[in-house]
Amino acid sequence: MDEQNKNLILATALSFIVILVWFVLFPPPEAETPIDGTEQTTDGSVDATVVPAAPADAIAPSAIGTQPETRTDALETAPRVPIATGRLSGSISLLGGRIDDLRLNDYRTTLDADAEVVTMLSPEGTNDAYYALHGWAPGAGVDPGAVPGVDTEWTLSAGEVLGTDSPITLTWDNSAGQVFSRTIAVDDEYMFTVTQSVTNNSDAPISMAPYGMIAQHGEPQDLKKFFILHEGAVAHADGKLAETDWEDIAEAEVNAKWGRPAVVTEDVTDGWIGFSDHYWQAVLIPATQQAYDQALTYDARSDIYRAFARQPTQTIAVGATAASTTKLFAGAKEWETLRAYEAQGVTKFIDSIDWGWFFFLTKPIFWLLHNLNQLIGNMGIAIIGLTLLIKALLFPLAYKSYVSMAKMKELQPQMEQLKKDAGDDRQKVQQGMMELYKREKVNPAAGCLPILLQIPIFFSLYKVIFVTIELRHAPFFGPFQDLSAPDPTSLFNFYGLLPWAAPEAGTIMALIFIGILPLLLGISMFLQQKLNPAPTDPTQQMIFAWMPWVFMFMLGGFASGLVVYWIANNTITFTQQYLIMRSQGYKPDLLGNITGGFKRKKAAANNSKAPSGKSKSKK
Repeated sequence: MDEQNKNLILATALSFIVILVWFVLFPPPEAETPIDGTEQTTDGSVDATVVPAAPADAIAPSAIGTQPETRTDALETAPRVPIATGRLSGSISLLGGRIDDLRLNDYRTTLDADAEVVTMLSPEGTNDAYYALHGWAPGAGVDPGAVPGVDTEWTLSAGEVLGTDSPITLTWDNSAGQVFSRTIAVDDEYMFTVTQSVTNNSDAPISMAPYGMIAQHGEPQDLKKFFILHEGAVAHADGKLAETDWEDIAEAEVNAKWGRPAVVTEDVTDGWIGFSDHYWQAVLIPATQQAYDQALTYDARSDIYRAFARQPTQTIAVGATAASTTKLFAGAKEWETLRAYEAQGVTKFIDSIDWGWFFFLTKPIFWLLHNLNQLIGNMGIAIIGLTLLIKALLFPLAYKSYVSMAKMKELQPQMEQLKKDAGDDRQKVQQGMMELYKREKVNPAAGCLPILLQIPIFFSLYKVIFVTIELRHAPFFGPFQDLSAPDPTSLFNFYGLLPWAAPEAGTIMALIFIGILPLLLGISMFLQQKLNPAPTDPTQQMIFAWMPWVFMFMLGGFASGLVVYWIANNTITFTQQYLIMRSQGYKPDLLGNITGGFKRKKAAANNSKAPSGKSKSKK
C-alpha cells in the first residue's frame, strides 16, 4: 500500500470517527426518574444574623398536591397589570408582585402561520410554572410576616400598563410601621428594571436584605436533553462562567444557610444568575456594586428550582428609606441584543449562549455568519458564503495538498518500479520512497491536513447552527424554511409530488427515505472522490465506494443548514482540486473514473464465475 492510499485511509477513518462519536459515545440522555416528594432536611443550624431564604421559599397551598390549572384559570386567580411592548406581552400579578405571564411576540412555536407565540413565563398553578419574584428577606428580630412574600397583595399606585415608556409602581403597607414600594420598568427589548424600597416609620431600626428570585416548577417539559446543549442554570460571577444542569442542582449538598440542597457562590461583586434553555433565558442582574450571594436551590417537597441573587442585609434607621435595584432579563438569546446589554455593563452577557468548548471557533464563526446574513438577507446563502470564506482562508494549505497529490500521481510509475525492484523487502521500499519524496519535494501527508482542519470547523458550525436562535426558523428557499431542522423533503412522497406526507423527522423512515439535501451531499462526495482513480487494493476500493453513501444517510438527520455547508464545501473542494490538478499538468479523467468502477465490478463478477465454468469443462 503506497503512502497516498495510507493517507486517504487515515482521512476516511478520521471522518468516520467524527460522525460516529455522536451516535455511539454521546447519545441523547434518557429521561431521568422523577424525584419523589420527600422533604430534604438538615441538622445544621441557621445563624439568626444571616438572612435566610425563607420568605422566598414560602409556598402557596396550590403549589403542592394539586393538579395544574389551565393557563386562563391561573391568570384569573389574582388582579393583574398588563405588559405591552413591541416585543413583549403578558401581565404582572398583584399577588406577590410576580412577573409570571410573559410572551415573546416575535417568535412562534412552529412555522405555521396561526401558531401561538412563544410563552416565556407562566404563573403558579400551570403545568410548567416559571416566574420572577422580588422582595425583602427579614433580618434578626423581624417577623417574616412583616416583609412581602409570595402571597402579599400589592396595590397598583402608579401606572396602568407596563410599557417601554410607562413604568408601574406597586405599594404595600405591612401595618407594622413599614411601607414597601416596587417600581417596575421595561425597555424595548427584554430587560426589566425592578427598584424596591422600604420606608421605616416604626420606632425602632429594622434589618432586612433585598433579593431577586426566579422559580421553575419542575424541570421544563420541552427539554432537548442533547449532549451538545446546556439546559439548566447559568451564572457569571466575577469573571467565571458556571453552567449547572438541573440534576446537579437537585443533587447538590445541603447548605446550612439555605436549609436545602444549594449551589452557592458568595460575595459576588459582578455577575448574573438565572435559568437557560435552548433559545430562551431568565436572568437576574443585581445593579449594585456591593457583594451579594448567588444561589441555586431545590425544594424536593414542592419540586421547585430557584435561582437567587440575595444582596447584603441593610439596617434601616427610624424614618429612613432603603432601596435596591435588580434587573431581570427574560427573553430570547439574540446575539445583537445580548451584545447591546453587554455594552451597557452586563459583563460577558454574550456567554449566556452555550458556545461550548470550542468557543474560540464558534463565536467568530457565528459572528461572521450573522454579519453575512445581515448583508445578504438569506441564512442559507450566508452559510454558502461562509463556506467560501473558510475555503479561501484554507486555500494555501489546500493548494499545497493538491499540488502534492498531483505530483504523487506523476510519481506513480517510479513508485511501482521501486516496489518491483525491491520485491518483498519492505524496508528497501520505504527507504526508496522517502528518497523519492525528498528528491521530488513531495509531502505524502499534505493531503490529510485540510481534512484535519475541517473537523473542528465542522463541530463548531454544528454547534452554532444548533444553539443560536438566529438559525431557528431561518428560511433558505422553497421547502427549506428552517435551517436548524432536518431536511423536510423525502423520497417517500417523491419530494412532495405524491399525495401523502413525508415521514416525521427523526424517525427511521425519515432516515431511510432521505431528502434532497442529503442526496446532493452524497453525490457531491462521490464526484469529489472520482477526481482520482480508484485504488488498486480491493479493501480500499470498498471503503471509498461506500463512504459517500454512508455519510449521506448519517448526515441526513442533521440540521439542513449543516448539510448545506457540507454540500458547498464538497463543491468548492471539487472545483479547487480539479483546477489545481489541471494547472500541474494532470488532467483528471472524471468520466473514466466513474465508468471504470462499473467495469471493475463487471470484471470481478466474470472472474467469480470462471472457476465454476472450468470445473464443469473438466468433467
